[in-house]
Amino acid sequence: MEEETQQQESRPIFHQYPSVTKFIQLIKRNPFKSLLIFFLIVVILQILFLPYNNIRQLRTKNAGETAFMSEQAANAKERNRPFHKMQYWISLRSIPQDAINAVVVSEDGTFWSHHGFDWFEFRESIERNFEEGRAARGASTITQQLVKNLYLSSSKNPLRKFKEWILTWYMEQQLGKSRILEIYFNVIEWGDGVYGIEAASRYYFDKSASSLSREECARLAAIIPSPRKHRADVDSKYVLRRSKLILERMEARGM
Repeated sequence: MEEETQQQESRPIFHQYPSVTKFIQLIKRNPFKSLLIFFLIVVILQILFLPYNNIRQLRTKNAGETAFMSEQAANAKERNRPFHKMQYWISLRSIPQDAINAVVVSEDGTFWSHHGFDWFEFRESIERNFEEGRAARGASTITQQLVKNLYLSSSKNPLRKFKEWILTWYMEQQLGKSRILEIYFNVIEWGDGVYGIEAASRYYFDKSASSLSREECARLAAIIPSPRKHRADVDSKYVLRRSKLILERMEARGM
């Protein structure tokens, strides 16, 4: 009896549980199917635990530190460099209409009419990127950019993109367009450690955002895609060309 007990104790732990043994045998017989099921379970759990409640709170509560801010702070720490954050939250009423118009025509021309996704731009982006064999053109809407800034990272893995789509759809259901814009204008990066239009206005033009000129608004909109590469207050070829194009688009739309 004692010898039998010792033999049982010496067996692998999963042999003492028939259900576990059957499960392991099932995995061995169907490794691809098992891997697919495991992947689906992971994806479902990721979806279930997305920050839905945080988005609902944004109806009345301003966003705190964003995922992008945390990422930049971590990157600076890794390189033993100081990280200084400049941000001043202002209401949408304090942002000039020229700034709103410039950013919309530059980043998301159909912002006021779509429900989070611009499918025409998405198709055009895929076709151009396929033709050039590289990520030559993006198609993220303002809502998608905001979701990415608030909760995700700058990585481009498929799972991150899938999360972005879900949260974009949810944000559009929970927040009005004006509220989405207000948060966007206060959290997006406009330079190294410069977040939001009020901080950007003071940093580049030494004035409050409410005092920005039409051209200054266009310049700020021009550097949104590459805020650490270009400066709004420098007459670089990129800034001059892109801000001129933004002003022309505004004029064409009667803005």
